[in-house]
Amino acid sequence: MANRLEHATSPYLLQHKDNPVDWRQWGEGAFAEASRRDAPILLSVGYAACHWCHVMAHESFEDPEVADLMNKLFVNVKVDREERPDVDSTYMAATQALTGQGGWPMTVFLTPEGRPFYAGTYYPPVPRGPMPSFRQLLTAVSNTWNQRRGEVLEAGDRIAKALADQAIPSSAGATPPDWDTLTSALQKLVSSEDPVHGGFGGAPKFPPSMVLEFLIRYAAAQPLAPGGRAARDLAGRTLRAMARSGMYDQVAGGFARYSVDAGWVVPHFEKMLYDNAQLARVYLHWWRLTGEAVGSRIALETCDWMLSALLTDEQGLASSLDADTEVVDEETGEAHGEEGRTYVWTPEDLLTHLGPEDGAWAAALLRVGRPGTFEHGASTAQLAQDVWADPFTAARWEGLREKLRAVRTARPQPGRDDKVVVAWNGLAIAALAETGALLNRPDLVEAAGRIANLVLRVHIHGSGVVPRLHRASRHGNPGAAVGVLEDYGDLAEGLLALHHVTGEVRWLATAGNLLEVVMAQFIDDDGVHDTAADSTDEALLALRRPADPTDNAYPSGASAAAGALLSYAALTGSSRAREAAQRCLAATGAVGGHAPQAFGWGLAVSVARLDGPREIAIVGHEDDPVRLDLHLAALASTAPGAVISAGAPDAPGVPLLAGRPLTRSGEAQAFVCQNFACRLSVTTVAELEKQLAPEVPATEGF
Repeated sequence: MANRLEHATSPYLLQHKDNPVDWRQWGEGAFAEASRRDAPILLSVGYAACHWCHVMAHESFEDPEVADLMNKLFVNVKVDREERPDVDSTYMAATQALTGQGGWPMTVFLTPEGRPFYAGTYYPPVPRGPMPSFRQLLTAVSNTWNQRRGEVLEAGDRIAKALADQAIPSSAGATPPDWDTLTSALQKLVSSEDPVHGGFGGAPKFPPSMVLEFLIRYAAAQPLAPGGRAARDLAGRTLRAMARSGMYDQVAGGFARYSVDAGWVVPHFEKMLYDNAQLARVYLHWWRLTGEAVGSRIALETCDWMLSALLTDEQGLASSLDADTEVVDEETGEAHGEEGRTYVWTPEDLLTHLGPEDGAWAAALLRVGRPGTFEHGASTAQLAQDVWADPFTAARWEGLREKLRAVRTARPQPGRDDKVVVAWNGLAIAALAETGALLNRPDLVEAAGRIANLVLRVHIHGSGVVPRLHRASRHGNPGAAVGVLEDYGDLAEGLLALHHVTGEVRWLATAGNLLEVVMAQFIDDDGVHDTAADSTDEALLALRRPADPTDNAYPSGASAAAGALLSYAALTGSSRAREAAQRCLAATGAVGGHAPQAFGWGLAVSVARLDGPREIAIVGHEDDPVRLDLHLAALASTAPGAVISAGAPDAPGVPLLAGRPLTRSGEAQAFVCQNFACRLSVTTVAELEKQLAPEVPATEGF
């Protein structure tokens, strides 16, 4: 019999709907039940692509005896961290404060008021060294609750106070980063580079998408200065290494979540929408800056992978592919998850499917040999050389690659978390729109538009001009969780990218409406918050109003909002939006120079702010080839954060086109403004490129 999760929109929660555990979703009902029973809440947080979440579910939550113990002693609440990032971040802070570390699955015990008093991550079914079994933990926590209630409540109050004290202080008086701060950040990144493998630090190694975007923008702003060259080279070494690594799917495209080793050899095989959306855009921008062919190739392959693997029937993009592939044991008939099963190869696999000559060649190219780089003698696929440098080699590899794709397709496939998250779809809209426009793939631009239409149609709720968002949906049905700051910021970023590419006013107008909500609901005298001012989640608010300015796997709410607000201000002349953007960058200004890996997107946005950003208006008739050429040249500009409006003179709803006439002979022309000053209009691509060339600051300081 299904439990209380059977109507959830989160695939992660639905994975647990048949558990014998009486799971509830996060909400007032769970806290009311805990108060009625005078029982603690057991909060379990995870996500669909999490390997150890599946392990703990199989070992404990599917065990009737463990479930019976949980049901008798606790009110059990299951949360998808991707659907409720506010719940996750609040209790992750508590878990880290209590244990010194965090991760998923996250297991937290709460008072009926929502105050945490004990926390951890994965617990095994039997004791392992100093780690108790999950059953032992349940019994010990319950006994403590019943026999030492005063200590528990005191601990809960103490932790709640500590969490409140950790709340981000007011950003009043703080300033966004200046060039000195950005240069300090660059120096930190140079000193922390892995000189052997690229990237930063050791294992595990994550793709530093936002840091790479910062480096590319820094290099674009200062191409001839020592720091600009250092930034360009640093980004290039990491991007090349990742493109040839085992973390990138050499057969079908798309990046895995991270590498478990420092050399990018063995990935943790889950594939996330947010990683691939960001990386597609970063590789595109690298190609735009340097002309490196690998950049355009990876951008296109990653966009194609997102649409082939993650596109839902409703035309949204699903959240992720699982790390595990479900495999049925031939002897017992039981199904179990096996990490990487879909993706890895043995030399015998390649010989069988490609033949002796091609199989041996592919094995050497992909570094597939003995004893193998993964488990059971298998290997991940890495590129030992740049096959695209030689046309003959490239053609041979592409032919074999098609065969290997077919083999892979016939294998058991990983599960898919098919919920549509607003923020991550916003990131993907931007990547698809820009890649399609710059690399002559109009189908990608059209896909970006369809995704945007789906998100706006399904996720906006309420009446009136000001839109409010549901964070996630599934099968076209929105979930109960409301949008957080990153949803508004990233969706606005994607819509503004669509406006830059298509010139359509509706994308600009809707982005503006979203950013009105940001300024009204998420920014106040106390700072920038991740949840809206009218949030009614009393359990969270009793601890602290979530506000984390640091970028993690994707831009923080503050960084996402800053980028969209800055672009919108440049497009419309809104001083209010520009001031709000600067508020959102205050934490980056205070800390980003010392901890750049925690503020990558904030630093990237800051480069755009210091560059102006450039405002480019292209006026002309829709079918005027000069207008099309000028528009493409504007999109190809490396000017950090450049904003573009293209359309007819004085097009309604597009402030950047107001008062911009055609030439006297009725031809198209372009206008460039920067830092509240405009230049003479131009009518040729060469003249426009000259106006958009970078202006190196007077002092570089690197």
